[in-house]
Amino acid sequence: MKTKTNRPLAALFAAVLTFSLPALVQAHDAKTHDATAQHGIAVTGAWARPTIAKMRISAAYFQAVTTGGEDKLIAAKTANADKAELHQHIMENGIAKMRPVDSVAIAPGTPVVFQPGGYHVMIMGLKGPLNEGDSFPLTLTFEKAGDVTVNVMVMKKAAQGHGNMDHGTHKH
Repeated sequence: MKTKTNRPLAALFAAVLTFSLPALVQAHDAKTHDATAQHGIAVTGAWARPTIAKMRISAAYFQAVTTGGEDKLIAAKTANADKAELHQHIMENGIAKMRPVDSVAIAPGTPVVFQPGGYHVMIMGLKGPLNEGDSFPLTLTFEKAGDVTVNVMVMKKAAQGHGNMDHGTHKH
């Protein structure tokens, strides 16, 4: 006897799960969003890629916006790694290169998206692997707002749903 599978139902379930992920991530990060907004900075959607094999390096991505005056992200740190640096991918002679940056300006009401191929926090010398589903704290230091700690979720790729956000001065 052949078992009949319900492929349309399975496809619907997969689609619902896929498109629900941004809401789940946003809901999970809501507490962080509320806490960081008190400092005049809102940081949402923090995520990092899992490490591969024995690699001890990853990158953290998120969105930051100031709810007050202009500010600058000037540093990052985590107890889970030896070092965390602010980086940006740039195009130089047609070649994409990653470079450390001293700071990232955050203009009032204009979200800055830290994403693959743009600004990100490079996490080096991880003290253990980052597995999908894990999370870790990352402290972001702003020039005026001071330290803001966010919970970074480890996932294979970013949750979609940033819509038509302004990426500020970021260029792909």
